[in-house]
Amino acid sequence: MNGEPIRILIADDDTEFRQGLQALLRTVERVSVIGEARTGAEAVQRVAQSQPDLVLMDLSMPDVNGIEATRAITSSSPHVAVLMLTMFEDDESVLAAMRAGARGYILKGAARAEIVRTIEAATEGGVIFGPGIARRVLSRFAVAGPQAEEAPFPQLTTRERDILARVARGLNNDAIARELTISPKTVRNHVHSIYGKLQVQSRAEAISEARDAGLGQQKGQRD
Repeated sequence: MNGEPIRILIADDDTEFRQGLQALLRTVERVSVIGEARTGAEAVQRVAQSQPDLVLMDLSMPDVNGIEATRAITSSSPHVAVLMLTMFEDDESVLAAMRAGARGYILKGAARAEIVRTIEAATEGGVIFGPGIARRVLSRFAVAGPQAEEAPFPQLTTRERDILARVARGLNNDAIARELTISPKTVRNHVHSIYGKLQVQSRAEAISEARDAGLGQQKGQRD
């Protein structure tokens, strides 16, 4: 960067988190926050307008999720680095982010030093992940077979796909919780995340999307 400040756009739908991240980054030399976005679509638009060096992109956002927004940004502005900053730590999200072109993936609870290190590495062209994540990603690539890309809805985690399949079968949250031995509240949280990632507004829409992709169908069952 030749000593010039790293120009950053923060994309996250949580106002309090954006403000906290702004405050943190103001304490970092060579970093300048040039704008914010509250949705994935807004992030894509603001990148096109301001051409930052790096986008700190939340994974789960309204309108367009972080993975789809990342794919759009890296396609139209490949020189802009995207760093996924999220609450979720799972292999499926990591791989989906990588396929979309993200250069890094760290947790929102990461220490300041780790956030700064990852920002610097991403803007210098590197690909860096938080502790433990890189090891699992490499292991996943080592064992992944040719069918790894065939799973429907790659933006969903394995647990979310399991829940979506049961939603598509017509089970309610309590029944899903009993089948998976988890709490109904956990199911509700996953269902909310599924809606955001699939960009649907209702259970009926989620069921339609799932069944179109072949989820929730018993063998030999017809609609």
